[in-house]
Amino acid sequence: MTTPILRAADVSALHDRLLATPGWPAEEPAPADDGLWRWVQTNHRYNCRLWAEEDLARRTTVADSAIAANKRAIDGFNQARNDATERVDELLLVALGLVDAASARTDAPVSTVSAGARLNSETAGSIVDRMSIMALKIHAMRAQTLRDDVDDAHRAASRVKLERLLQQRSDLGQCLDALLADAVAGRAYFKVYRQFKMYNDARFNPELVKERSARA
Repeated sequence: MTTPILRAADVSALHDRLLATPGWPAEEPAPADDGLWRWVQTNHRYNCRLWAEEDLARRTTVADSAIAANKRAIDGFNQARNDATERVDELLLVALGLVDAASARTDAPVSTVSAGARLNSETAGSIVDRMSIMALKIHAMRAQTLRDDVDDAHRAASRVKLERLLQQRSDLGQCLDALLADAVAGRAYFKVYRQFKMYNDARFNPELVKERSARA
């Protein structure tokens, strides 16, 4: 196999390194490659932007128009995050020889799975996406343990939660490594699951269809 398969430890290391990079996510460092790692990084970038926008959308002392702008940004970042997740899955499936490369980006990829392999309901890309979100939770909870404007009880409770989050990310990483190992061995496979987010598409969202009809 010419394309390296992801390792969970490398994914977590990238997530943490990017979160510690000054200017991230507004400023994006060059990815390790223009293929798989580019899309792992892109997924993480949009999760980070989504996280920040979700915080802003909870404000209570700004105009409603500001919150509406936050909500529109959230829709865009969420779509970009999902698109990146799908690209991770496409590239992994091609690298694993589990899908025909020419059809990988279509809505109906042609499977080349060995007989007898089990279908895993969660994709490798979705695990990477969940690990990205977990890295954000860990980063934010660690900051809570270092606050000097709260009492000891808050910091202690945050340390307990931090340890649990670290364990949860470790569990996800083990699942990713096991899935990819089984896929390499021909024991398991996954598919690209298209999200088809209809609310972002003016052709499918019934309220946007109504607006377009009214304008016509």
